[in-house]
Amino acid sequence: MPNHQLHAPLRSAVSSSSSQSFASKILLLLTVLPISLAAIAFVLQWRGGISDPANLLTPPGSYHFPGMEPSPLSSISHSPSSDCINLGRSSAPSFPYYNDWKFDYGTNLKPKICITTSTSAGLDQILPWMFYHKVMGVSNFFLFVEGKAASPEVSKVLESIPGVKVIYRTRELEEQQARSRIWNETWLAGFFYKPCNYELFVKQSLNMEMAIVMARDAGMDWILHLDTDELIHPAGAREYSLRQLLLDIPGNVDMVIFPNYESSIERDDIKEPFSEVSMFKRNYDHLPKDTYFGMYKEATRGNPNYFLTYGNGKSAARIQDHLRPNGAHRWHNYMKTPKEIKLEEAAVLHYTYAKFSDLTSRRDRCGCKPMKEDVKRCFMLDFDRSAFIIASTATEEEMLKWYHEHVVWDDKDIKLKLLRKGILTRIYTPTAIIQGLRESGVFSSVIASAPKLSREKFLMSIDSSNSTRTPASGSLPSRDSQRGKEHHGTARKILDIESAASHEVAVPPLSPPAMEDIDLS
Repeated sequence: MPNHQLHAPLRSAVSSSSSQSFASKILLLLTVLPISLAAIAFVLQWRGGISDPANLLTPPGSYHFPGMEPSPLSSISHSPSSDCINLGRSSAPSFPYYNDWKFDYGTNLKPKICITTSTSAGLDQILPWMFYHKVMGVSNFFLFVEGKAASPEVSKVLESIPGVKVIYRTRELEEQQARSRIWNETWLAGFFYKPCNYELFVKQSLNMEMAIVMARDAGMDWILHLDTDELIHPAGAREYSLRQLLLDIPGNVDMVIFPNYESSIERDDIKEPFSEVSMFKRNYDHLPKDTYFGMYKEATRGNPNYFLTYGNGKSAARIQDHLRPNGAHRWHNYMKTPKEIKLEEAAVLHYTYAKFSDLTSRRDRCGCKPMKEDVKRCFMLDFDRSAFIIASTATEEEMLKWYHEHVVWDDKDIKLKLLRKGILTRIYTPTAIIQGLRESGVFSSVIASAPKLSREKFLMSIDSSNSTRTPASGSLPSRDSQRGKEHHGTARKILDIESAASHEVAVPPLSPPAMEDIDLS
């Protein structure tokens, strides 16, 4: 009996010690096993010995997620003279633009949005502008092209992009527009027979009239007119998307006004404004009155107005019966006063005079004399007039000095003060989107996939261009040829002079309100 009692605690101690040893081994195994597996997986992946399981489920020939594989097109080289040289980067990952992957939104996505523009720009400006708006949800583009945009090497690329319609300024087009309703009415008549900006304004309005018909035929729901130095900034939408923004607009609204923000550059050597500019001056409509007028002097910096150029924004119109343009900045309706709303957050980003070369390029497009009285015939806004005179009379050194004084924001203290007050603002999203598109090879891909012209066809197209396409600064001969004749449109204009008073005159580019324009009481 005593013996039995002596051995019982001993067996219990041995059993307890054995259990602790087993638990320690299990704990050690659970610790070492995951570490070993992780180490093996790391070694295999580093040596390339294991495939991503997601790839095993991908059928042959399907597309990888954008940016996940190197592009064979990203190494395409361009000649130094090409305006496309900065559109692709050799080491960029792929955002493939071939086969059926072409920003095709499908027929069931609503609303369907189109943009119309009149441009003479090159691919270096048009492609970033276009594909940015494709990302925003725009499906169709109606491009009325002249100058560089109408050249064979540019237009062939544009014509190859799905959803893009290219319209050239030919004699046939001018004759067709000379028979249009706008041409024979009075609300645009005050802009006829004037050079430069006035002539461009008339062309834009006539092109917008044609674009309405094209938009209706294409089944579009909304139409915008934008220049290729303007980007939509759909702030305030549930997602950064123009499609989402317009989807949320009430059905009884006919038109939507986007106040414009103006680029405020910080250097004089900008080459790609969409990618290099992030600071903008906010519109009067998006600022408190006391802030706008309280900081007016600091914001203008001795310029004629708060903005360098226009300040009355751009608008989008719902496609409907009797729609017509009302100048390049607005739309109207022949049969009713349209209901319109002005957006409180969304804007048009206007990259104006963002490059130093814009001074001379504007000068070269216009044949006016650099005198105060003559430039009034050519330009609607005071800053454009001053810039034209400087570009026509000053040396390059003097032009650069003037450019810094009136356009470039060099003063860090004033810049910081206006940023804190909300006059200036930073907007990075468009830059990020366009830079992402560029680095992913979208622009180089679309250029590479466009049909190539043979030497014979290229020379033939040049001959055809010279015989049918007018230069960007050319006149509108169809109407000029009618000036000495008793055209039925002239008689109609005289008969309708009284009824025309009830029609709104076309809205030109307007400067923002000045100190003397608003009663602060």
